[in-house]
Amino acid sequence: MAGVSRCMKYSMFIFNFFFWVCGVLILGISVWIRVSEAAQEEVDIDHSLFLGADLLIAVGAIIMVLGFLGCCGAIKESRCMLLLFFIGLLLILLLQVTGGILGAMYKPQVETSLNKTLLQTVHLLQNSTKEAEAFQEKFHEFEKRHKCCGVLIGPADWGQNFNKPVGNSKACACEIENPPADLCITNVDRSIYKMPCREVVMEYINGHLLIIIGIAFGLVIIEILGLGFSMSLFCQIKRK
Repeated sequence: MAGVSRCMKYSMFIFNFFFWVCGVLILGISVWIRVSEAAQEEVDIDHSLFLGADLLIAVGAIIMVLGFLGCCGAIKESRCMLLLFFIGLLLILLLQVTGGILGAMYKPQVETSLNKTLLQTVHLLQNSTKEAEAFQEKFHEFEKRHKCCGVLIGPADWGQNFNKPVGNSKACACEIENPPADLCITNVDRSIYKMPCREVVMEYINGHLLIIIGIAFGLVIIEILGLGFSMSLFCQIKRK
């Protein structure tokens, strides 16, 4: 033990144990987002919405592995494990910073890509194939649940299918008695929901994006501390 600070050694172990716990929490939250009922509804509209959750699942698994390496490296005073931990943590930190910069730079392109995906959904609403009809029934349930109409602009997204019965009612039908003016509007022969469903999708994305950003910022602080701990202990073991 000469030359190696017991305080540093066990501080590194405790830190990495909590780092491992963070990995478990990230993995658990990501899986919950991935399989939640709300997420299953959103993916019927845009299959790209799970990419963020899938990325966090991978990050959570990697953090669990790195936390294990850090714990073992600290207890066994293994320079090899500590070096692997440092390199892995540094790579994750660099990827996070790069991803944040690219995300900020290409945000308009991401929104354009989302609009293109939603435009494909509009085409399904206007078609009459069996696949389209099955989708229309699911989307009609989505409209009723979230009190919205159409995808991008409203009832026009349904095209000629707007007056066609879907399930037990017609598209966009507002089934609320005496609804407020900002919720439903009158369209020829019936009351329909006013808000396009794109707003619901964007609210879902932005809400979960805040979770992802919060986790990412929290990880940056933890990762910087981990880099400092691991390199300090590595140097002490080297001088031992």
